[in-house]
Amino acid sequence: MRPSGNSGFTLIELVIIIVVLGILAAIAIPKYQDISSEAKEAACRGALGGLRSGITIFYANMAVTTGSADWPTGVNLNTIGSVMEQEVPENPYCDDANYPDSIVITVNARGTMEGTDCGWAYNETTGELWPNTNTIGENSW
Repeated sequence: MRPSGNSGFTLIELVIIIVVLGILAAIAIPKYQDISSEAKEAACRGALGGLRSGITIFYANMAVTTGSADWPTGVNLNTIGSVMEQEVPENPYCDDANYPDSIVITVNARGTMEGTDCGWAYNETTGELWPNTNTIGENSW
C-alpha cells in the first residue's frame, strides 16, 4: 500500500510501458515501409495501364476511321487530347530531376532501359510501353 500523499507510476511501470511501446514500434515500422513500396508499385502499374489503354484505343480508332491501324507516334503521345485526355502521368519511381513525365522513343524490346532519363519508354513500331526505370525490375512489366 502506498502512502496517502504519493501518487503516480513507479519506475518499473514506466520501464514496462517504454518496452511495450518499443516492441510496437519495431513491428509497425517495417510494415509501413512495405506498404509504401506496394503503393508506389500500384501507382506505377495503374499509370502504365492507363497509358497502354489509351494507346490501344488510338490504334483501334485509327483502324476504324482510316482503315489503316497505326500505333501513335511519340508526338501523338505527348499531345494532350490525341492519345491521352490529360498529360502523360508521372512514373512514381522517378524523382523530379529526371523528367518524370517524359516518354523516350525506342526501337528496343520491352524491358530495356533507355538512356538516363526517367519516365516511360515507348516503341512506336510495336506499341509497347514500359517504365523507363529499373528500381525493382519494373521495366519488364
